[in-house]
Amino acid sequence: MQLSVVVPTLDGRDQLAACLDAIAERAPDAEVIVVNGPSTDGTTGMIDDRDDVDVLVEIASRTRNVARNAGIDAATGDVVALVGDDLRVESGWLEAVVDGLTDAPVVTGPIHRSLRGGVTTESQREERIAGRTVTAISGTNVAVRRSVVDALDGFDEYLETGGAWDLAHRLAATDHDVAWRSGMSVRCEYEADGGQTRPDWGWTYRALAYRLVKNYGLRPTIARRTLSHAARDAVAAAKDVVTGDAQPTSWVGNGRAVVSGILTGGSDGLVARARDRSKARNPHGLSKRGDRAVARYEYGADEPRDPAAATDSDD
Repeated sequence: MQLSVVVPTLDGRDQLAACLDAIAERAPDAEVIVVNGPSTDGTTGMIDDRDDVDVLVEIASRTRNVARNAGIDAATGDVVALVGDDLRVESGWLEAVVDGLTDAPVVTGPIHRSLRGGVTTESQREERIAGRTVTAISGTNVAVRRSVVDALDGFDEYLETGGAWDLAHRLAATDHDVAWRSGMSVRCEYEADGGQTRPDWGWTYRALAYRLVKNYGLRPTIARRTLSHAARDAVAAAKDVVTGDAQPTSWVGNGRAVVSGILTGGSDGLVARARDRSKARNPHGLSKRGDRAVARYEYGADEPRDPAAATDSDD
């Protein structure tokens, strides 16, 4: 097995350095590809000073799925792993990847995050949707055989969020199993704040409606699922208003964003479903464009690490 590890990053120089240190220690023979962009914190210079990165791809887009596809496009391994720049692969990660791939073409594992009260660990999650069992994958800790990535044409670049869930739906549609290995664990070292960051409700529901309609069409079960999510979040937001943690105007504004997101995402999902009628369901995929990279640096073992030797994206 030839493993390529793709690490997308955006203004995360220090945490990226720790991530790369862990990959070099745990998977020293892997091809390491960093997709940077557009960072302004000196990430490029930091990578240039290292000797454990094989390819650096600079992109102009801030969209996570564009970065993932750019890294997959640069990878040469028959297995491609995606790791978040704020995570460190733990001991046994590589062995768990190899073991998981003996059972399925896709393998994922837990993410340990530090909280003030201890450590939280994500567990395996499955959902039953329209007669299909969908196994959740983490876009920041997953390994996929290249043949499967190519068959599904990578990630859907329409999505600014929810790209990993969309891929999970498409894996289920094409009968590709997903293996879970607890040993394929990664750790986020910084202390989280308990999840107090407020979501972008418009894009959250735009992405939800888009991926459900695109993958399943207009079905009563899809409408019920979307509306039940919205109702649950509306109740939670209303409680914040009652307790004084949020303003009534923000609750109304969020409600408008949710409705707008559902309508826009559902409409765009229908268009996407019509554009790609195959099981891949990916009209905005890896093969659809070739202009993601602004520049690409390839570092050979016997070559000087000189950014001036970059390959221009037009070549």
